Amino acid sequence: MIVVYTLVRTVRPIEAESRLRLQLETIAEAAIVAVAVAATGYFESPIAFSILTPLAVAGFRSGFGSAFRLAIALTLAIGIPSVADGTDLRADVRLVAQWAVELFLVALVAAYARRISGEADERQAMAMDRMGRLADANELLFSLHQVAQQLPASLDLDEVLDSTVERLRDLLSFDTAAILVFEESDGSWSVARRYGARLPNALPANDLPPPVQRAARGLIPVVEVDDLLRAHGPGLSSQAVSGLYAPLQARGFLVGVMVVERHQLDPFTERDVELLAGFAEPAALAVDNARWFARLRTVGADEERTRIARDLHDRIGQSLAYLAFELDRIVRKDERGDAVTPDLVGIREDVRGVVREVRDTLYDLRTDVSDERSVPSVLEEFAQRVRDRSGIEVRLRVDETARMPRLQERELWRIAQEAVVNAERHSHGTRIEIFWLSDGREAVLEIRDNGSGLPVGSAGRLDSYGMLGMRERAASIGANLAIGSIPREGVTVRVSLRSAPDGAGAL
Repeated sequence: MIVVYTLVRTVRPIEAESRLRLQLETIAEAAIVAVAVAATGYFESPIAFSILTPLAVAGFRSGFGSAFRLAIALTLAIGIPSVADGTDLRADVRLVAQWAVELFLVALVAAYARRISGEADERQAMAMDRMGRLADANELLFSLHQVAQQLPASLDLDEVLDSTVERLRDLLSFDTAAILVFEESDGSWSVARRYGARLPNALPANDLPPPVQRAARGLIPVVEVDDLLRAHGPGLSSQAVSGLYAPLQARGFLVGVMVVERHQLDPFTERDVELLAGFAEPAALAVDNARWFARLRTVGADEERTRIARDLHDRIGQSLAYLAFELDRIVRKDERGDAVTPDLVGIREDVRGVVREVRDTLYDLRTDVSDERSVPSVLEEFAQRVRDRSGIEVRLRVDETARMPRLQERELWRIAQEAVVNAERHSHGTRIEIFWLSDGREAVLEIRDNGSGLPVGSAGRLDSYGMLGMRERAASIGANLAIGSIPREGVTVRVSLRSAPDGAGAL
């Protein structure tokens, strides 16, 4: 019987489909073995150790409680008949006690093995779950990294917005998308970019859809609405059925809201929410940087217009006023009958001088650095004009092995122009030296004259000889500006700039 049962269990082992069935099959196996052992000599049976198998199975499968109860049952089922049929009571009781201890130890070992195995399985399951979550997080990070790498390095707002929408299309599947930008001046919202829907250019704060208003509060990374037709709707698009709404926050302030919506009842997944939340932060920073740059560019243009107006007033305006006074004097002289021919010849030369001055001023304003014209070529051309109009000796030394970014080169050129013009007008010197060094990673610009120098105590003043404009230009590109002056020896203006490792090339 034991052999047959062993063969059956070899082909069909006990399977834990349910706890009740497991217990019943274990008890049945223990009963079969107990009967066979009892029939062949009780605990002195040659197959007595067979009872350890169901006991070990019970302990490993169900724990110490089930194995302990089964050990008691087997001890009583085999031990009582063994003592009753025996002739030596003391020896039979000792044998039953030995087997009882052995059965309890097996139950204990099996239960402890179950505990160790269970903890190992639990740790393995936790490790696999953690690995699965790490794999999901890594996949999300990889997707965000790919998209973030494609965000524009440009500071042009239109380019940033267009690129953001394109990257959003690569990241998620949607029917409608929009980027709403918050206008701090009047509290309204402008629809900076739209995709897949007709939307007005601006929205008052009170007309924002409810989910957009919730996102604008910035309390959660992404507002998710699965059914806009039943709750929390409508969406930004009249056809929207589900949507995601992410606040764009940069430097602790609300920049805008990013909206993606679908026109079918197809809710976004948890992965979509995580991707949009991760993408919103770099997108907000890119938009905010572009907006700040646009503001600074507007301020810079205003200041440039002011500087041009000041130059025209200081140079051409004064010359024209002088010509007007001279013409009035000549008219009065002619009315008295005095000869005016020599005066007219003189004023003709003055007019020619003003024309040359106007031509030089306009030429200086038009001259700029470009991909075709480097800083040394622009400086050489400018130095020649200064020589021609003022007679001052201008020396240019150049050590350029690679060019800097164009935006930085333009600002450095304007600083050089301002410094040279200051020296030409105010230094009362006879020589101006210009030094330019650039290797693509670092640039140094130095302008030195041999004039009278700045008045004592005024060196480096922000309002002296156009220094304000030079300092602002240097600060806008992250350059260091130093101005030194020695009385009766001249002024030295030095600008040093170190660019980013990948900063070489045109912007």
